[in-house]
Amino acid sequence: MATMWRSLSKYICIFILLALSGLFFLFSNINILEKLNCQAVSMFYQHQSNILLPEGPSPLDRNQSHCSQEPSPEEALEERDLLESIAWPQPQTHSVNVSLNQTSDPAHSLFVILPAGGRREWHVGDQLEVLVHIHDFQGRPKSYGGDFLLARLHSSTLGAGVAGQVLDHRNGTYSAIFPLLWQGSAQVEVTLVHPSEAVHVLRRIREERPDRIPFQSLFRSGKLSQTTVCNLCLPTNQRPLCNYTDPHTGEPWYCYKPKLLSCDTRINHARGPYVNHLLVNKEALLFQNGVNIKVSIHPSGSDSVIVLPEKKADVERSSMKTESTGITPSGYYFQGSWRALGGGVMRQFNVSSATQCLKGKVVYMYGDSTVRQWFEYLNTLVPDLKEFNLYSPKNVGPFMAVDSTHNILLKYRCHGPPIRFNTVIASEMRYVANELDGLTGGSNTVVFISIWSHFSTFPVQVYIRRLRHIRRAVVRLLDRASGTLVVLRSANLQALDPKVSLYNSDWFSVQLDGVLRAMFKGLDVLLIDAWEMTLAHHLPHALHPPPIIIKNMIDNILSHVCPE
Repeated sequence: MATMWRSLSKYICIFILLALSGLFFLFSNINILEKLNCQAVSMFYQHQSNILLPEGPSPLDRNQSHCSQEPSPEEALEERDLLESIAWPQPQTHSVNVSLNQTSDPAHSLFVILPAGGRREWHVGDQLEVLVHIHDFQGRPKSYGGDFLLARLHSSTLGAGVAGQVLDHRNGTYSAIFPLLWQGSAQVEVTLVHPSEAVHVLRRIREERPDRIPFQSLFRSGKLSQTTVCNLCLPTNQRPLCNYTDPHTGEPWYCYKPKLLSCDTRINHARGPYVNHLLVNKEALLFQNGVNIKVSIHPSGSDSVIVLPEKKADVERSSMKTESTGITPSGYYFQGSWRALGGGVMRQFNVSSATQCLKGKVVYMYGDSTVRQWFEYLNTLVPDLKEFNLYSPKNVGPFMAVDSTHNILLKYRCHGPPIRFNTVIASEMRYVANELDGLTGGSNTVVFISIWSHFSTFPVQVYIRRLRHIRRAVVRLLDRASGTLVVLRSANLQALDPKVSLYNSDWFSVQLDGVLRAMFKGLDVLLIDAWEMTLAHHLPHALHPPPIIIKNMIDNILSHVCPE
């Protein structure tokens, strides 16, 4: 018995020694094991996230999606009135699925200056009327409206141009009306941007596919990371959601929750790959370069007139005619410079005068890349402005420039989501309304706001809600600091091709532009009419207008900051 106990004791000692050795090895290498484990898990879930990100999401079912709350009765009434104000003629039922040959063809269409075939003198102060006849590809007259047309009156020799107003008679004919504002030659230009059948397609995908430009966010904690889909509305029946709805404005934003990470580990926001295959059947034929996207319509007869000096006896008559037909452009170009109508004297600013005008001023700029252009222009124009390095992503911001000699401060910040920039740090995404509420304001404060382009893929109601919050913040700012100058920038025309048309068409922009003008009408704000300034100019349309147009915009603003 004693012999067995001694033998057993020996084995127990060996076992304890091995156990202690194992524990010592485990504790000494635990950091390495944790690192390997995290790397393995991170790689696994990065792979999983790629699988879970849909390549081509199906049309959004709002009944099974998490979106914002319903508007109040007052907000719903305003929304209805706004939507009615921008209502576009719907095509006839039988025209929805027509063949290409039955759609609007700019090559077969024509316009004529009225009175047709008659002789007439035109004077400064009169109005010029043009009748546009839209025909299909077989040369037959169209019997319904809804085409998207642009009209411009210009003179290359005088460096002049003005936007025309297009009236849809809903029977295949349109009137383009121009005020005659300069003496000399004036040439008419009419462009078919989209046929009515293409507008019908654009309306459908705007309502059914607001997810056609997806968004995503990176979540990360230590070595563990995952990317998930984000948007204003996300289906609730697929995965748990992270709710990033703004507590002050109620603006919604959601991301799918990562598998092993919490919602507060979000690092950034980015635009995902554009969704393709949005068109069905032969709808692609409605979006062809050189065929039915921004193609000029030719005149029947002359396309120009000679404008004579104004008749004094006709001043009152022509003024009454302009008011009765509502043809009141915001301005026009003459000798290459924009001349605003009804808004004071336009000045031309150079380096010295711009510096003196901005002396002692703080300029805040909020919005998309079209207002960032203003920051870049002013930063180049004023020589003593030095951009402060905030280590911000290129073209994203925020940006800041300081002129300590003349006490000038410029600041730019992009608006909150939805925004299609490549990568925005999550903490830098701020809503314009919240930023305005943080301003003191006053006579030394100028605020620029431009927000439109990134809302083109969403139903108009989304844009109305965003502008409503900004409008309330502007009213609060002007109430507490009435000397603040608030400048709104409208949408502008841009170059279109078959792909851009589905995401950023000028038709989407003109709808948003109508909402912007209506919602801020009557407020003490300055509207820079980028739409007319790009339409009236001879240079090609571009999302980011060329420097000469930006200069005219800035001259317009500074003329209000420092009026004569």
